[in-house]
Amino acid sequence: MKEQVFIFEEQESRRSSLELLYHVSRELAKAIDLRTVLQRVLQLSLESVDANSGSVIVLDDKGNPLDSAIFHSGQMYHHTTRQLRGTLERGLAGWVARNRRFALIQDTSKDPRWARRPDDAPDRTGAKSAVSAPLLARERLVGVITLVHPTPGSFTREHGTLVQAIADIAGIAVMNARLYAESKRQAEVMTALAESAVSITASLGTEDTLNSILDQVHEALHVEAVSLALIVPEDNQLEIMAARGPASEQVIGIRLDMGQGVAGWVAQEGKATIVSNARENEHFEPDVDRKTGFETRSIACAPIRAQGKVIGVLEAFNPIEGAFSADALLVLTGIGSLTGSVILHAQLFESLQAAHQSFQDLFEDSIDPIFITDWEGKIVEVNRQAVQASGTPKERLQNLNIRDLHQVAEEDTGKHLTRVSLDQTLSYESELSTNSEVNMPVQVNVRQIVLDEIEYLQWIMRDITERKRLDTLRDDLISMIYHDLRSPLANVIYSMDVLQSMLPDDDPTYKSLIDVAVRSTERIQRLTSSLLDLKKLEAGQPIINRTETNLREVFNYAVDAIYPIAESKQQSIRTELPEGTPNVFMDSDMIRRVIINIMENAVKYTPMDGSIVLGAKQIPNGVQIWVQDNGPGIPAEKAEKVFDKFARLHSGGKGLGLGLAFCRLAVEGHGGNIWVESDVGQGSMFTFTLPIMQPEVSLA
Repeated sequence: MKEQVFIFEEQESRRSSLELLYHVSRELAKAIDLRTVLQRVLQLSLESVDANSGSVIVLDDKGNPLDSAIFHSGQMYHHTTRQLRGTLERGLAGWVARNRRFALIQDTSKDPRWARRPDDAPDRTGAKSAVSAPLLARERLVGVITLVHPTPGSFTREHGTLVQAIADIAGIAVMNARLYAESKRQAEVMTALAESAVSITASLGTEDTLNSILDQVHEALHVEAVSLALIVPEDNQLEIMAARGPASEQVIGIRLDMGQGVAGWVAQEGKATIVSNARENEHFEPDVDRKTGFETRSIACAPIRAQGKVIGVLEAFNPIEGAFSADALLVLTGIGSLTGSVILHAQLFESLQAAHQSFQDLFEDSIDPIFITDWEGKIVEVNRQAVQASGTPKERLQNLNIRDLHQVAEEDTGKHLTRVSLDQTLSYESELSTNSEVNMPVQVNVRQIVLDEIEYLQWIMRDITERKRLDTLRDDLISMIYHDLRSPLANVIYSMDVLQSMLPDDDPTYKSLIDVAVRSTERIQRLTSSLLDLKKLEAGQPIINRTETNLREVFNYAVDAIYPIAESKQQSIRTELPEGTPNVFMDSDMIRRVIINIMENAVKYTPMDGSIVLGAKQIPNGVQIWVQDNGPGIPAEKAEKVFDKFARLHSGGKGLGLGLAFCRLAVEGHGGNIWVESDVGQGSMFTFTLPIMQPEVSLA
């Protein structure tokens, strides 16, 4: 009979245990939030063995504590990972976790696995009994459950078996809840990063961008303060550019050396970090707190990268609730990664805006009329001076073509403006049509420009009315000089010839004076002849007085004319004319004057004791003639303009600036070319070519 009662009681106990485990399974299946699961596991376990306190500790894959539920004195608590670490290192739960084995302690005062606390003293709660089991899911340790009874010996082997069974069921529930929590945290991180990306990239200006970044960090991490610092490359320092929170205005502008403070260390090493206790960290810089009155307790700091380089750092200070989690560093690092390129784009945008504004200011404030056109010549923009000079409203100008306002020099620009480019400005003279009776003479400078990635043409029209007036006055003066000199000069030359025939030949004084007078009149005669030829050549008249001329005769005449001036400066003149140099069909008087003009300049600018070389050589289809000196040389920017009318070789020089202009027209009138090669301080070489024109041979 007793045996039957025992069997019945055993069956009832098993049935009760199975019902309990079924109930536990159903309750745990309803919960998915990790803390809810922990509380239910603990409450059901306490009820099943009649314990009065206990704990469930959740572990990550490395065995570190993630979360917990602790029941004591009728209250449910949740400890931080820092508080749980000591329990795992020294207590019963730690032993179970390390060994993955069930443990039953009948008397906690006699078992070294129990970490004794002041509450375990005999005059307080005293000895207890405890049972602890690992929470396993697919052979992975996910936690430890520990239950405590205030009386030693209260737990039996059956209690231990029941707790282990509950632990096996709870392991899967805790694993699922942990995975759900991790997924939820990752979703929150991704949401925060996505929202940050949308918000940050919506800003264009640097200041707006920095403020948007800080707003996102502040909202995502729930901290007291945030700051953003950028590296100043030229000083190798970090400068705080923006901040949020207490004392934010005071920290803006503060600079730190690279490696100084947590921010300086992160910028130097390029590594994100969390500092849980700022005062104990070796990199913490307390001076900023002293200056601002802000108390820094904990810091999360991440580098800002752009194009593979660290350009600054993001810092978050003092979480409002608890401590920084690993997710906080992930969010901060993610925002930092987004921030770098956005900051560079914002800075580029501001630079572009500044460049546009600068261009607009220069465009509007220019003293010259400026027209912007497309490649068809349609006007798309004009400045104030263009409106004023043309006398046409802006709205009407933008309906015109640039050809409506002036004659385009297509020989320079190409028929369809094809010769205009970015790297070259084309210049020519024309007249700008105006609403007045007189058009404005202008020098047109046209070049290609790029605005907002679109190619346009820029036409700058400089008013040259005054220059044209001065050119006219000079031309009139030259004509007057020529016509007024011709008759008196002819009388002087005739008188000198008569006087020379009347004077005795044996008086050197008289002869010297006569020679000086003759050379001077010859020079004046050459000048007047050059003035006349200049007018003819500019008018396009051909050179008709050409004869076959021996160059040696021309060279001798030129040297004889220049020698007295060179001798007075103790300069030497040498000629280089190879035998067999062919004769040239030319206006010998005109070419003599070309050579003399060039040699006069050489003598004028060559120092005392200098040397001058006049040479020639045969080239295909012509001869090449040069005059070389060892004078001061000509700067490159002036070398291209020395043959222009009224140009002078050196500032302060005397003369009208017509000599080399005549030389160019005379040489080109013969079908040749003229140029100068010069290095400053090394002298100059003026060179020109003349074609050899073969005489026509009669076949009759």
